[in-house]
Amino acid sequence: MLNVHQPRLRRVARLYCPDADDRQDLYQEIVLQLWRAWPRYEARPEVQVGTWLYRVALNVAISDLRRRTRHPAAARLPGPADGLPEVPAPPPEGPDPDDLAELYRAIARLSDVEKAFVLLYLEEKTYAEMAGILGITPNNVRVKMHRVQEKLRQLLTQPA
Repeated sequence: MLNVHQPRLRRVARLYCPDADDRQDLYQEIVLQLWRAWPRYEARPEVQVGTWLYRVALNVAISDLRRRTRHPAAARLPGPADGLPEVPAPPPEGPDPDDLAELYRAIARLSDVEKAFVLLYLEEKTYAEMAGILGITPNNVRVKMHRVQEKLRQLLTQPA
């Protein structure tokens, strides 16, 4: 099951963590929380597995983001300036075209909830599916999606 949904879980991590190392940590935390929550999911078979995965992943990602913004690293890690050899950066995860990078920069400026809407929209979820995942009505999804799309349009047309 995890292999099927792994790309979606990685997209959640990508959306909430711009740094590759933090993104990998977040992905691992999402998987850990899914593992821990699995017995509770099995007790509720009426919920679709994809919906449940998104709820857990988004909750973990938002909690992690809040934790990181409240408690940023206090100490600087030692590096080349301290006489230690420089460790080469890991290879990039793949091509990241300029337009995609610009879109991610705009998405990064959205609120946590707005990011969730964008993620579900990019996953081609219906408004009914989004409503089930986010715990709101489909009508409310429609209104909020319109507002998020307008905000993204404004962010993308503003000069950098």
